[in-house]
Amino acid sequence: MSPGTSRGRGTDRGRGDRGQAHTLEAVLSAMILLTSVIFALQVTAVTPLSASTSSQHIENQQQATAEGVLATTVDSGSLERTLLFWGDDDGDGDDEFRGATDEAYYTGDYPPTEFGRTLRSTFGDRGVAANVYVRHHTDAGDERTQRLFYQGEPSDNAATATQLVTLYDDAVLYDDEDDDGVAEPTETEIDGSNFYAENADGGDSGVYNVLRVEVVVWRM
Repeated sequence: MSPGTSRGRGTDRGRGDRGQAHTLEAVLSAMILLTSVIFALQVTAVTPLSASTSSQHIENQQQATAEGVLATTVDSGSLERTLLFWGDDDGDGDDEFRGATDEAYYTGDYPPTEFGRTLRSTFGDRGVAANVYVRHHTDAGDERTQRLFYQGEPSDNAATATQLVTLYDDAVLYDDEDDDGVAEPTETEIDGSNFYAENADGGDSGVYNVLRVEVVVWRM
């Protein structure tokens, strides 16, 4: 074999190696580009989902906190005392939650009771607004709602917690005549003429009414 022939074959082999290298580089570049596109699409798709998940997590936390407030105040009796903290404070003949201003419920400030102070320390000091509603049935079976505490229209991401409170026929109204921030029982038993919820039972069970307290919370 002549020297010229060997050089020709070597040159062909070198060109073949370089061609294979270029082909491999092109494949790798295409793979990198495809991976980048897939990653970009994933980031775009995940971002809204992540925000939604985060918002849902906050709602769940606020709901759990509201449920904890209701459970704690039921156990201590402060929720029931606030529900019964009702009467004619200013002698104008209109019954309302005691200490409420302008309305029959609290708007400008929290209820001046232990339950109100729990709401303030749990939500108010953390920039979370709250509404408290008391839902109850009439003797005819209709449901009515009495506002207890109102801070405005809830946002779309508001969370809700509920708690049932049973009132019995011998329940009495509460007052705070010495203004020490502690609701104290009076001698006035509740009835349809002096209380926002009427006797919905009417039988001999001893139950006056079952109130459903609803707390709605949202970040201000």
